Amino acid sequence: MIFLQPGILIITGFLSGAALTRLIIPFLKKMRTGQTIREEGPSSHQAKAGTPTMGGAALIAAVVFTCLITRAVSAEMLIILISFVLFGLLGFLDDYIKVTKRHNLGLRAWQKLMIQVVISVLIAAYLSYFSIFGTMARIPAINEFRDFGIWYVPFITFVIVAMVNSVNLTDGLDGLAAGATSIAALFFAVTGTVLGLSGGGSFCAALTGACLGFLIYNRNPARVFMGDTGSLALGGGLAVAAITMGMELYLPIVGFVYVAEALSVIIQVVSFKTTGRRVFKMSPLHHHFELLGAPEKRVVVMFWVFTAACCLAGLKLL
Repeated sequence: MIFLQPGILIITGFLSGAALTRLIIPFLKKMRTGQTIREEGPSSHQAKAGTPTMGGAALIAAVVFTCLITRAVSAEMLIILISFVLFGLLGFLDDYIKVTKRHNLGLRAWQKLMIQVVISVLIAAYLSYFSIFGTMARIPAINEFRDFGIWYVPFITFVIVAMVNSVNLTDGLDGLAAGATSIAALFFAVTGTVLGLSGGGSFCAALTGACLGFLIYNRNPARVFMGDTGSLALGGGLAVAAITMGMELYLPIVGFVYVAEALSVIIQVVSFKTTGRRVFKMSPLHHHFELLGAPEKRVVVMFWVFTAACCLAGLKLL
C-alpha cells in the first residue's frame, strides 16, 4: 500500500469529525441522552447536567470514514479499527445504561474490566502471531527491540486495558481527552511517517483530525460529551496503533497525562483506605487542580501543553 501523507488524513478526519459531530448533537438531544453529573464531583460541574453525551459515536464514525474514503485500510489498519470500534461499542453499552437509568453508573466495574480483558487478550494473541514485530517491542532511548516471548500477551493485555481506563479517567473536563489525544495521536502519526509504518501512522493521523473536529463542539463550554463511547475507543485505538508500530513502551511517555490521572485515583483510594486521609483534594488529578482554584479552561490547556511537551520528549528519545 502506498503510504498516504498524514496531512490528507488529518484534514479529512477534521472535516468529517466536525460535520458528523454537528449532525449528531440534535439527534442526541432528541434521544434525551443528557449527561448525569456525579454528586461527589465539583459543584461547578452540576451546570453541565443535561449536556448530550455519547458524542463519541461521531468521532468513531469520522475515523472509520476517513480511513475508508482515503483507502488507507491495510491488514494492520484493520485490526486497529476493529479494536477501536469494539471498545467504542463497550463504551456505548455503558453509556446507554447510564442514559436509560438516569444516573452516572452504567456497567459494573468488574463487568467492564472483564470485557476489556477478553477483547485485549484476543488482540494481543492476534498481534503476537501476525504483527510485523511479532512479540518484540521497541525500547525507548536505546531504540532497540526486545522479545517479550511468552510474556507478550499478558503484557500487551495490560497495556491496552491500562490505556483504555486511563483515557476514560482523563475525560472529565471539556475538551481535555479529545485535545490530549489529538496531540498524542499526532506524535504517532509523525513517527509512523518517519518509520514507514503506514497502518498505525495513518490511523493516528485520521484520529488526530477527528479529535480536532470533535473538539469544536466539545471545548468549553461543551455542547456535547464523548462519553465512554468515545473515551474507551480513543484509549483502545491509540494503544493498539502504538503496539502495531512496536512502540507500546512510548505510550506512558507520550501519554503521561493519562498515567498521572490513573495514578492519582489509585493513590487516592489506597491512601484513604489505609490511612483515612486523602492525598488530593479530589481525583482524578484534573479535579484536584480545579479545587485548588484553577479555572477549568486553564487546567485543560495546562494538560494539553504538558502532553505536547511529553510528545517532544518522545521524539527526542527516538
